[in-house]
Amino acid sequence: MTCLNACQVPPIPKKPTDIFMSDPSIFLKVTRKEALTPDVFMFDLVHPEGLSLPSFTPGAHITVKTPKGSHRQYSLCSSPSTTDRWQIAIKREALGRGGSLSMADDLLEGDLLEVLQCSNLFELHDAAPSHVFVAGGIGITPILSMIRHLLSQGKSNFQLYYCTRDALSTAFFEELNSPALVDRVQLHHDHGDLQQALDFWPIFEQPSASHVYCCGPQGLMDSVRDMTGHWPSENIHFESFGAPQTSLAQNTPFDIVLQSTGRRIHVGADVSILEALRSHGESVSSSCESGTCGSCRTGFISGEVEHRDWVLLEDERSQCMMICVSRALSQELVLDR
Repeated sequence: MTCLNACQVPPIPKKPTDIFMSDPSIFLKVTRKEALTPDVFMFDLVHPEGLSLPSFTPGAHITVKTPKGSHRQYSLCSSPSTTDRWQIAIKREALGRGGSLSMADDLLEGDLLEVLQCSNLFELHDAAPSHVFVAGGIGITPILSMIRHLLSQGKSNFQLYYCTRDALSTAFFEELNSPALVDRVQLHHDHGDLQQALDFWPIFEQPSASHVYCCGPQGLMDSVRDMTGHWPSENIHFESFGAPQTSLAQNTPFDIVLQSTGRRIHVGADVSILEALRSHGESVSSSCESGTCGSCRTGFISGEVEHRDWVLLEDERSQCMMICVSRALSQELVLDR
């Protein structure tokens, strides 16, 4: 398994080092699947031979191959110091791209899950004097890892604001109400009413040396971004789940053509261009696979693109696209590759 800077293999024992650093991927066993809410499922992943897993930095995510075969990224929510298992939590998105449905419906205790990569685009700044965490819905997962890390270090220099619809839909509700956290956590329920959304201005009105970490729906992140515009930019950190799907056209199948070879590849309604290319043996760089990092930027020659990313500038969209999330509105799309 390829582990970037986010995952550092412990010096002992040595046997796991050879396994994790030499293999392009590794299969981990699901030892626990638990419904945290009606649509959020937590999975404990362990090495099938009982070996230690690499440590990782708070905020890291892993890339997995879902039971249906698609590649998806999920934040590690366990404490980075816990090496006997990794833990992820996934929200079942009925209107998503199918990855969360496959994980929630098809992945069972005892199954093996292929893990392809571990990386971190949302690192905790340990040296910061204090931390302000803002999470919405399933966005609690990377932030929970950060909180567990701080607590393991004996630190309480943080405050969490966690926004959900109601108590029933609040993942990790009991842990966040535990004696160790109750004074450091504010749970806010809006009951699906935007008029009851948390007012962030009192929180961010006065800039400080704290570092702010926000993960959740785009509306939440936009609100925090607006309220922290007068803060030092290097102190504000966001982790996104990609473009909102509500205003996008329904997925339809189309063909892509590789300009260099003339090869034609069909892209089904339930797969991305990135997945289609990989399934046909094409090597493609990627990281977030949610349209937020820019790793899979690809030029196109002709065709009509529906852009679903948060990376490209408007003047770049006539020539480039993010093939992890964006699709064709035309029947054919010619890629510059």
